[in-house]
Amino acid sequence: MTAYPFKEIEHKWQKIWSDSKAFEAHEQSSKPKVYILEMLPYPSGHLHMGHVRNYAIGDAIARFKRALGMEILHPMGWDAFGMPAENAAIQHKTSPAGWTIANIQSMKEQFQVLGFSFDWSREVTTCQPDYYGHEQKIFLDFWRQGLAYRKETWVNWDPVERSVLANEQVINGRGWRSGALVEKRKLTQWSLQITRYAQELLNDLAKLEKGWPDKVLRMQENWIGRSEGALLQFQVAFQDTWIDVFTTRPETLFGAAFCALSPSHPLAESLAQTNPALAEFITDCQRMPTTEEALSTAEKKGFNTGLRVAHPFIPDHTLPVYVANFVLIEYGTGAVFGCPAHDERDFEFASQYDLPVIVVIQPETKELTLPLSAAYTGSGRLVNSGFLNGLSVEEARLQAIAEIERRQIGERQVTYRLRDWCISRQRYWGCPIPVIYCHTCGAVPVPEKDLPVVLPEDVVFGEGGNPLASHPTWKHVDCPSCGQLATRETDTFGTFFESSWYFMRYCSPSATDPLDQQACNSWMPVNWYIGGVEHAVLHLLYARFFTKALRDCGYLNLDEPFGNLLTQGMVCKQTFQDEQGNWLYPEEVDKNIKGQYVTIQSGKSVIVGRSEKMSKSKNNVVEPRTIIDAYGADVARLFILSDTPPERDFDWNDEGVEGAWRYINRIWRLGIQVIDMPERVGEAELTLTLRKTIHQSILKFQRAFEGNAFHKAIAFLRELTRALEDAIEDKRVSHSVLIEGVKILLQGLNPITPHITSELWGRLGHTISLLEAPWPVPDPALSAVEEVTIAVQVNGKMRGSFTMAIDSENTLLEAQALALPAVIKDMAGREPRRMIVIPNRIVNIVV
Repeated sequence: MTAYPFKEIEHKWQKIWSDSKAFEAHEQSSKPKVYILEMLPYPSGHLHMGHVRNYAIGDAIARFKRALGMEILHPMGWDAFGMPAENAAIQHKTSPAGWTIANIQSMKEQFQVLGFSFDWSREVTTCQPDYYGHEQKIFLDFWRQGLAYRKETWVNWDPVERSVLANEQVINGRGWRSGALVEKRKLTQWSLQITRYAQELLNDLAKLEKGWPDKVLRMQENWIGRSEGALLQFQVAFQDTWIDVFTTRPETLFGAAFCALSPSHPLAESLAQTNPALAEFITDCQRMPTTEEALSTAEKKGFNTGLRVAHPFIPDHTLPVYVANFVLIEYGTGAVFGCPAHDERDFEFASQYDLPVIVVIQPETKELTLPLSAAYTGSGRLVNSGFLNGLSVEEARLQAIAEIERRQIGERQVTYRLRDWCISRQRYWGCPIPVIYCHTCGAVPVPEKDLPVVLPEDVVFGEGGNPLASHPTWKHVDCPSCGQLATRETDTFGTFFESSWYFMRYCSPSATDPLDQQACNSWMPVNWYIGGVEHAVLHLLYARFFTKALRDCGYLNLDEPFGNLLTQGMVCKQTFQDEQGNWLYPEEVDKNIKGQYVTIQSGKSVIVGRSEKMSKSKNNVVEPRTIIDAYGADVARLFILSDTPPERDFDWNDEGVEGAWRYINRIWRLGIQVIDMPERVGEAELTLTLRKTIHQSILKFQRAFEGNAFHKAIAFLRELTRALEDAIEDKRVSHSVLIEGVKILLQGLNPITPHITSELWGRLGHTISLLEAPWPVPDPALSAVEEVTIAVQVNGKMRGSFTMAIDSENTLLEAQALALPAVIKDMAGREPRRMIVIPNRIVNIVV
């Protein structure tokens, strides 16, 4: 039999689905509605294997839910604004719009070749006025609600992009795209008051506990960063000036050795005006990385201002005031007091500047004596602390706050790490901010009848920065209020603005208003949202905020946008370098007769690196088109879902692709054999045994699909395939049962390999499409499975158990053991050295 003719069949079915509009969602349908969504892609022009994995996962979920009889919304669109398009357009001397639209067309064709079940009738493109005009309306509503505001503030400035970055876009002190060291600058910017929702964003994480990964919930919680403590005032000695300090450790006040101001603190800036040395120190600090993580490892530096502040609890005792590089203006008040004995950062600073170290907390088990070798940060009882002596840390904290309030020098306070979201960007390729500036009227909103404010295409890119600021005509306009000459805002929105509400626009992409509340109520929240964990803070937090803000503006009756979140792992591949350290593409490397990796061109030795995330910078990429051209879309989809749980990283191997191709051909041969087979009755006992296997398989692969464990579903379907192949070979099983088995096999495989299964389904003589066929229902009398409990150990220590059908294959037992949460936690990312399986009893994982 000839090999499976994938090109002909895949093209045929993709055309059928397109012509019949098979995947369009119908809001008026009486079926239960399910919204499946993968994160909005940036149109780079090329799909990579990470895309294929992400969208294959979403498509498998969507097709499975459709087979269960549900009405599916599974849309697609484009996150089309942003710096990469602008930079590419400058480099290639074209327009960002032209560059972006061409890339969208290219990627759309690649998506269609993969057979993904997207509802293209709902496609949105964020750089089109019919999308961002509604976004401008949303901004004006936020402004009216006091959620959007403009003020001078310290911002993160990327000197390469020449634009502002949000805090979340600064990674280890560098711009998330350019990699340049970020500077602190003071600019007048537009921001959104996300802090108004800090507590609600924190509280509502409880609603997501069953549907979101615990890791993502903790990342959100940490970024919001709720802190309980006290706001207290330190009076500057001999002056009528006070420094506000927020602290979570008021019980350590008797151990205070200094106060420290952020370099961006107003008092520090004021002192710098008459102190050139301090001004220079502040300038140096502003060139440093700006994140808490980066500052925690940087050398602690300070500048003694000469000021001293009165200690709030100790009469006639004062503390020196420093400007310090480790104090962030974004947290609390931008000022701290330092207790060196009980804070690592303060201890390091005190050691640097020879400041006193006073022990005020003694642990229960040992006595701290000076000099300390390190700060003690544990629990204990208070000493050297006046009225707090003898109290536990928790008791002393409450007592200290009460005393601060009694003396009227402060109050109990809750603060958050979360800062308001700066949305202004000094770039061209973004949504124009719909504001006009008038010398008389100030900042005036663009009238809604004049929306959208369309981005001009006749711009000239110079040495960088925003060409809108120098546009000869576009920025000049009459004031809507008084009619005098005025100018437009030339900043544009950061692209997270677009991606914070697109999933709602999919519900009603043709609505005349930004959102149709009835449509949103019908489809939202998104039932399954699939994307990378790298968006756990930036995108997801903003999307949650937008949902709550739009609710309060009257657009929605919804608190949270995403019910279930699946964060898929990365696609990784072996890396190779030549002897000079240059990265090599996989196709440049081969094994010699000794099994050693060498370069194909020269035969020289190759440095074999670890398997890492596919990246063009390391040349360890595999283009999806290579797989699709050689083997077809179904093979690419099957391979990428076969071996690993979707939330774990996926290690690429070429042998796996070949294996997927061989299995697809087995399916093809099996289907054709059964179709062409003459009628036969078969032996009753063997036929009944096969029917039991078939109906038990339904239960197994359905449970796997319900848990998004596609690798398990594929393993169960492979088991069924082998059983059917053996039955054909045996020739003692009835033809009707073989037909039943192949039909169920095709239905189980369809969410993963839709082309070959649709073709064989049609050839079996079915008059309705496989898309419309009801999901198979197991016969209870046939599907009952005797199960056993399998114990799971890691390095010989019990870590849990699970139940499986008796005599299950070792590969299935191993996969189930590795998927146990307790095992995943214990292994902490380590790979198993080997796995010992005692059938029907135990799996021992050796790491």
